[in-house]
Amino acid sequence: MKPRQHQPRKMDIGAFIDSEAPLEGQSPVAELPRVAEGLPPEVAPGAVEPVTWRAQGRLLPQRVGEPQRWLDLQAHALLPWTCQRCLQPVVLPVDIERTIRFVADEAVAAELDADLEDDVLVTSRSFDLLDLIEDELIMASPIVPRHDECPQPPKMSVSDPGVDEEDQAPEEGGADGDTGRKNPFAVLAQLKKGPAGGPSGDKS
Repeated sequence: MKPRQHQPRKMDIGAFIDSEAPLEGQSPVAELPRVAEGLPPEVAPGAVEPVTWRAQGRLLPQRVGEPQRWLDLQAHALLPWTCQRCLQPVVLPVDIERTIRFVADEAVAAELDADLEDDVLVTSRSFDLLDLIEDELIMASPIVPRHDECPQPPKMSVSDPGVDEEDQAPEEGGADGDTGRKNPFAVLAQLKKGPAGGPSGDKS
């Protein structure tokens, strides 16, 4: 029998985990709208290297009852930002390696979520794997991106020659530079754990 093909945007996550087969791919940043929204306005999403990812289901046998369902997830991205010290472009790697448990319903997820360090999500027949990858990339991204060593001396304050107030780097967790809008990476990073099941939970 031909192995079942799983589509990352709409997959039966329970069946995928039960197969214990790997699924991997590359996703353009343009197809990850919330990641693309956090890029500097001068950077076109199509110019950014695709995100590479890999997912694999894992069954953990129990002495009594059905085995536990786990998803092992890895992803890698190279994302551009504006350095918040020198205000010059900076490209930083973002890597995720997560283990997520999947359970049958919200009640079980809520009960386990308080006790487990790992995230707990609800199984679904129309699960969006790329939405989960996008969540994890955003949460793993730096709230205040900066160079290890800036290519030129940073502008520290309005007292420095040639520095205007609007040229200063925004405070940590504040709005994006000259646009005045909140950085979606900073907002989601502060919401490390939402309700059990989260936005990538049961969408059936």
